Amino acid sequence: MSEIPANDNQWSEIITPRTKLFDLRLKEVWRYRDLLALFVKRDLAAQYKQTVLGPVWYVIQPAFTTIVFFFVFNKLGGIKTDPVPAPIFYMCGISIWNYFSSCFTATSTTFVSNAGIFGKVYFPRLVLPLSVVFSNIIKFAIQLGLLFVVILYFVLFKNYPFHIGTNFLLLPFVVLIMAGVGFGGGIIASSLTTKYRDFTVLINFGVQLLMYITPVIYSLKFVADKHPKYQSLILANPLSSLIETFRYSVLGYGDVSVGWLLYSCAFMLVTVFAGMVIFSRVERTFMDTV
Repeated sequence: MSEIPANDNQWSEIITPRTKLFDLRLKEVWRYRDLLALFVKRDLAAQYKQTVLGPVWYVIQPAFTTIVFFFVFNKLGGIKTDPVPAPIFYMCGISIWNYFSSCFTATSTTFVSNAGIFGKVYFPRLVLPLSVVFSNIIKFAIQLGLLFVVILYFVLFKNYPFHIGTNFLLLPFVVLIMAGVGFGGGIIASSLTTKYRDFTVLINFGVQLLMYITPVIYSLKFVADKHPKYQSLILANPLSSLIETFRYSVLGYGDVSVGWLLYSCAFMLVTVFAGMVIFSRVERTFMDTV
């Protein structure tokens, strides 16, 4: 969208089609930051509208998932989480994984879910997937608060030796990279689901399977000790080092490697850039497809 001087005989703004491959117009996203904030509020209000418990579901979901993981994988499966108590270990992995999966799956249907809005009014389309990332940050913060409540319980009643050190400074960095991977991967997927609706089912199914090759319910140390031949496969997943680093930033326990973190960071940058380029190209013609 290009601006022209306003007078009595001219429009204040003219909307023109994008002709260049890398014409991403990121300045427009900043200009529409108020709209971004409104979409964030809409996402938070609409998700649990007309429900009995409302935002309490943000707490119930990770709590019950942690309980199931504890009995299935720790008690029945015998997957040890020492020296971290199993409930803390699982909830820590679940909280950051939920943030990624929510960002990815919600942004993957951006075009299809919002076709009605896109066909009526102009605004930078990237505002919508960005609003998903920011609204899920709030949900993640609530689940992170629940994690610290559980940690506090183990500190007071189970003598768990927990302390916050400099490792906690890694947390914002890890969340930022995780947000970038979810955002970039989601908008690439949204470009595919516009034309091929089968990808919606594949994405939801694929995210569930992806969790099992990501150290959410086990640690990289467990893989190295028990199944070393699969270690390279797990590490090839760029989310693996992020999960481990997040666990280290919160609990002080986890395998952290600068090299693997740089690999995840590079993957995030490439994914975000490629996603925005593909998203921009599909944006031009998606109304004809939807």
